[in-house]
Amino acid sequence: MALATLAGGGILAWTLTHNGTAGGAGGTAGSGATGGGSSGTPAQAGGDSAATTTVVIGVEAPLSGSLSALGLGIKNSADLAVKKANRTHEVPGVTFEVQALDDQALPANGQQNAARLVADGKVLGVVGPLNSSVAQAMLGALDQAGLAEVSPANTNPVLSQGPDWAKGAKSRPHPSYFRTVTTDAVQGPYAAQYLYQDARKTRLFVIDDNGTYGSGLAAAAGSQFSRLGGTVVGTEHVKPDDRDFSALAAKVAAAGADAVYYGGEYPAAAPLSQQLKQAGVNVPLMGGDGIYAAEFIGVNTKAEGDLATAVGASADLLSGGKIFLADYRAAGYPQEAGPYGAYAYDAAWSVIESVKAVVAANGGTLPADARAKVTKAMAAVAFDGVTGRVDFDEYGDTLNRQITVYSVKGGAWTPVRTGSYKP
Repeated sequence: MALATLAGGGILAWTLTHNGTAGGAGGTAGSGATGGGSSGTPAQAGGDSAATTTVVIGVEAPLSGSLSALGLGIKNSADLAVKKANRTHEVPGVTFEVQALDDQALPANGQQNAARLVADGKVLGVVGPLNSSVAQAMLGALDQAGLAEVSPANTNPVLSQGPDWAKGAKSRPHPSYFRTVTTDAVQGPYAAQYLYQDARKTRLFVIDDNGTYGSGLAAAAGSQFSRLGGTVVGTEHVKPDDRDFSALAAKVAAAGADAVYYGGEYPAAAPLSQQLKQAGVNVPLMGGDGIYAAEFIGVNTKAEGDLATAVGASADLLSGGKIFLADYRAAGYPQEAGPYGAYAYDAAWSVIESVKAVVAANGGTLPADARAKVTKAMAAVAFDGVTGRVDFDEYGDTLNRQITVYSVKGGAWTPVRTGSYKP
């Protein structure tokens, strides 16, 4: 039946099926990521048409601008999950759709997009955003509305564990926030361990872009490097849109660093790496998942030997990931899935699983408080996804804490080590 809404956007009860139940639910996200159809194809029941309702999964990411290569991979991967759910009738009587909004990696845009998603009563979950700073701008509105958000890319611990997490005083500020990737509390120290213990580096220069993501990641890496016995020989802050690093390169050279750690994304990291080498600082630059992108190598002629960490294991090394990548290619998306694609697929599937649980518990209908119930169901989600087991701890953080170190070898990112940070 048609969706009925209150003036304030609240959702009334939706009747999803009539004349019997819709069939065909079952399977896991990893059992073949997609098939034919599209995100708007009505569900069928046992070969007969059935009344359906539309549930929208919002996708919020940079779909234009310098980080669009990552954001479009997120959008496409969420769309892939929706196509799979519609094709297999994962939730009887429900047709899923994707509403993708562009934030251009700007917090102000994310805030506006959050308001749009909240205002649309059909939206029962949000996948994204890419940037932790954008997430900070969105969380207040989404949390107030009880609208579940699952990020496939945010890594700053503050978002889930509160501002005092580093002091051991963790508190969950936003109960509707979840993520399918591990945090910088794992990623930063793991990178430091690799640099000190595996790469045998002892003098580290730490640089960040002063953003929520970059500064938190760099601080975590630098602190762990010092704890292990290394020396942080200098620190510096830059701006995400800086491209001239000649003065900074001279400063790094004077400090005698044998490695550089950069907290930020690839648009600034690539020219920084190149200009360091051109200035004679022939040491590896290492960063987090924000620099793990083909674009970092494409515009950086001196990238060979640079390092990056990425959350989880490489999709092509996972059994479910191989299926995901094959289905993604078969779907014909013009952009690569990117480092967050598989995690975006699992983020979207976690929304689908939560909707399925709410519908099943309510006799085949979505209740009036569907958003709140979907968020509650999200906390109990557990399934085998394309990235491995998908479930969340008491802070909404993934329990999958794998990290992979990549090195640029022969002009391509090559995995060199996968593991978990163990203090």
